[in-house]
This record gives sequence, structure tokens and C-alpha cells, in this order.
Amino acid sequence: MTKKEGKPKSKAMTRADIQKTLIDNFISMQKVLTNLAIRFDELSTNISKMLQLFEISAKSFAEKYSGDISGGQTEVDKEFLKKLDSLLEQNKVISKGIMLMEDRIKERSNPGMQQFQRPQMQRETGTIEGMPNMPRRNIPRY
Repeated sequence: MTKKEGKPKSKAMTRADIQKTLIDNFISMQKVLTNLAIRFDELSTNISKMLQLFEISAKSFAEKYSGDISGGQTEVDKEFLKKLDSLLEQNKVISKGIMLMEDRIKERSNPGMQQFQRPQMQRETGTIEGMPNMPRRNIPRY
């Protein structure tokens, strides 16, 4: 290796060069901070607009449903409640059928153990033998 191809000479920075570089860095940092402050201001404005939108929608929601809460039900609510009642009735029928199937399976597998089984359900009335007939209660509506 020759001396020319060896290590490059490091330039010693003068005091004036260091000060100029520091000033350039401070100016760049001030530009970045100014840009950041502008972006935060825009973000704050957008959040304020979003909160206003939420307030407006909450007020309109409260106005729309305030009459329904005080007494009346909408058609959608009535339809939903009818479907829910129908579903409850279907659930009762299915549970009765499962109980009857279970009793039949137990009768076939252990014919001598009938006296220790739970009371049989009556098919016609849907009540359990030996149990008082309980009146049907409606679900409270709010």
C-alpha cells in the first residue's frame, strides 16, 4: 500500500464549522418541532369535531328513544318480543321431548328400576306427575 491509498486524512473541524453545524441542527430541530406542533393542533381539532359528533348523535338517540322508554314500544320491539316468546315455547317443547326420550331409554335399559326414576311427564298437559300444576308466568317487559 502506498501512502496515498492508506487511511484518509480526517479533517479537523474548526470552531466555526462546529458552531455552523450546531446552528443548522438547531434550525432543523425547530422545523421538526414546528411541524409536530401543527400536527398536534390538527389532531386536537379533529378530536374536538369527533366529540361534537358523538354529542349530537347521543342527543338525537336520546330524543328518538325517549318516548319509547316512557311507555310505548316500537314495532321492532314488539316483533322481537314475539320471536323471543316463540323461541321460549320451542325450548319448552324440546326440553319436554328430551325428558320423555330419556325416560323411555331408561325404561328399556332398566325395566325393574322404574320406581326409582323421577316422575313421568304427562304428554297431554306437559306437567309432571305428583307435582302441583304451576301457573304460567310471563316475562316482565321493561
